[in-house]
Amino acid sequence: QVPLVESGGGLVPAGGSLRLSCAASGRTFDHYAMGWFRQALGKERELVAAINCAGTTKFYPDPVKGRYTISRDNTKNSVSLQMNSLKPEDTAVYYCAAARNCLRWSMKNEYNYWGQGTQVTVSS
Repeated sequence: QVPLVESGGGLVPAGGSLRLSCAASGRTFDHYAMGWFRQALGKERELVAAINCAGTTKFYPDPVKGRYTISRDNTKNSVSLQMNSLKPEDTAVYYCAAARNCLRWSMKNEYNYWGQGTQVTVSS
């Protein structure tokens, strides 16, 4: 088990920034690829950023590329998501997730552990 706890969500005006953080428990954090997903009301949960176990490779889908930045600190068992130039369509519950396979972390079904989620609301 890898308990994950997100923090940092909130209400922000369009064009603003937020930084989400995710704290993980356990001694093998660097054995997990990490991802941030979001789920808007009535929509499927989607990947918005992912980072490999060592923190050397990152992935962003087109809707957030250039605006979101994922980072991790394996010494502190934490992963963060910096979100800039936020848009109303970024409004969603954001989830931190961990994937046991360091080589497969681009699909939702490859993630094994999930946080409880944090709400991000971007006002227009």
